[in-house]
Amino acid sequence: MRRRCGNYKNFLAAKRLQSTGEATEIGRVTDGEIFARHYATGQPGRVSWRQGIITACEAASTPPDGDVWLAPALVDLQVNGFAGVDFQQDNVTVDQLLEATRALRAFGCARYLLTLITDEWPKLTARLKRLRQLRRSSLELERAIAGWHVEGPFLSAEPGFHGAHNPALMLDPAPDHIRELRAITDTDPLLLTIAPERQGALEAIALATSLGVRVSLGHTNASAEILRQAVRAGATGFTHLGNACPQQLDRHDNILWRVLDTRGLAVSLIPDQIHVSPALFRLIHRALPSDSICYITDAMAAAGASPGRYTIGSLKVVVGEDQIVRQPGGPNYAGSALRPMDGVFRAAQMLGCPWQDVWDGFSIRPARFAGFEVDLVCGRSADFCLIEFSGAELSAEVKLFVRGAAVERRRIKGPGHNVANGV
Repeated sequence: MRRRCGNYKNFLAAKRLQSTGEATEIGRVTDGEIFARHYATGQPGRVSWRQGIITACEAASTPPDGDVWLAPALVDLQVNGFAGVDFQQDNVTVDQLLEATRALRAFGCARYLLTLITDEWPKLTARLKRLRQLRRSSLELERAIAGWHVEGPFLSAEPGFHGAHNPALMLDPAPDHIRELRAITDTDPLLLTIAPERQGALEAIALATSLGVRVSLGHTNASAEILRQAVRAGATGFTHLGNACPQQLDRHDNILWRVLDTRGLAVSLIPDQIHVSPALFRLIHRALPSDSICYITDAMAAAGASPGRYTIGSLKVVVGEDQIVRQPGGPNYAGSALRPMDGVFRAAQMLGCPWQDVWDGFSIRPARFAGFEVDLVCGRSADFCLIEFSGAELSAEVKLFVRGAAVERRRIKGPGHNVANGV
């Protein structure tokens, strides 16, 4: 039975691909249809689109010829750079932003929040203004950069809690800071990470929330009471839980326990098996409902690039063959080299579950947290991933569609399939 403008979660499986709009040109508007297994139900079906918008979904009775799946496009709420491009540099160009964006798309990510980290306030705001102007000059960038994430400078300066951010540049937030950020970004989605124990922070959180800014707590050693006050003021998230804290913590009272014990916070996690240990990753999933967990890469320039030396703003970092980003000569992490699609499969591996079970954490949930939707329903943009498994190691070819046009594809070797090994 044909269904129009219904929820696509009720079907899907892949027999063949028929698309009149397959192209590498992101701005092209397309018509087409596609057959694939629905990532959440495993059921066979077909989705159709016109002018880049999903128009119909229908069940299919024919089993697929191959192991092919359809899922919403990935969304990353924290990208500091990618493919050798550092977003913190004042001389970044449109071409460099496009290079980073296309590399992200090759790993299934259609939309992301471009993230700026702690710097002197005039430099940070000037950088944000310039990046927004660059984004407006390209339709491709406007569709990919969904909004902005400002991580700092309103963070803790305590050792361990400031992470790779320069503690000398930390500030107490003032109302003018919040209004300036909102004025620069206008109506764009804006996420602000803030340490609520800083002087004036609770008032800043309330003001930001009233202006439509989403507030996430992070890089903080706030007490349990201050965390609760921050939630009451409007904070709804916590940035990369398990990171930006000292390696040695009080076993009775620490920021991990306080956050897990605070209602009303959706937490983001870096699922690279490095920033959060597999055991802690599993415990967080047992302690919190799944709809309160989002995945991010916290990627910097080394993500999607070769090992070597890179920058995050003025910070020099080195990335080895293990893909761990460190400050030279030190043990501290400084962002990650994780690629979005790899994060899906690593999350599934840590949890010992099918990749389909964790997909929403890198797609539906972060999009909703940021204030937009990417689920597969009629009326939405035809943005989705087609994932085809093949070979003895079940390597996957990931093809991303944006407005119905196939824009990027990448083969990922040996990600595992239904239940990953190694847990």
